[in-house]
Amino acid sequence: MKFTALCLAVVGFTGFAGKATADVSQSSPSGFVLNFRDEITVPPQDMWRAIAQLPRWWNSQHSYSGSAANMSIDLQAGGCWCERWGDGQSAQHGQVVLVQPGRVLRLNASLGPLQELAVNAVLTIVTSTQDGKHFLRLSYRVSGNAEAALDKLAAPVDAVLAVQFKRLKALAEKGSAE
Repeated sequence: MKFTALCLAVVGFTGFAGKATADVSQSSPSGFVLNFRDEITVPPQDMWRAIAQLPRWWNSQHSYSGSAANMSIDLQAGGCWCERWGDGQSAQHGQVVLVQPGRVLRLNASLGPLQELAVNAVLTIVTSTQDGKHFLRLSYRVSGNAEAALDKLAAPVDAVLAVQFKRLKALAEKGSAE
């Protein structure tokens, strides 16, 4: 998928959030914060195994190559969330900055059209147990120059990440992201 098509897919995709719709807790021309949280039926260790299988839960529609199978993630500080496909093409979606297996994964990740805007973006995935219940949380904090009009991208990015959140949860709980 060409970059322009990816941009249109991200900006144009506004449906399908379901239960995993994020709380857009902050939004302004210079940034936004999205927070997802849901109870999960598997312990954090099982969720962590699902997180590590990025190509199985990331939606191919939101890749440069059109196939999430071309994605990989190296789960160590400095590791790459990369996509590589034919003729030497590649994209770095993010760089791992924190790994606490079974608990936290944090990346610097300006996803999709945000990459071109020279923003700072931090994606954090947390698994936890509270009062005998297991939870999955995803937060995405994006900041940049006000000229980027990031408030206009908050809802479309929310919709895209809602899909990914739902697919990750389904993979961990049901063995399939579909």
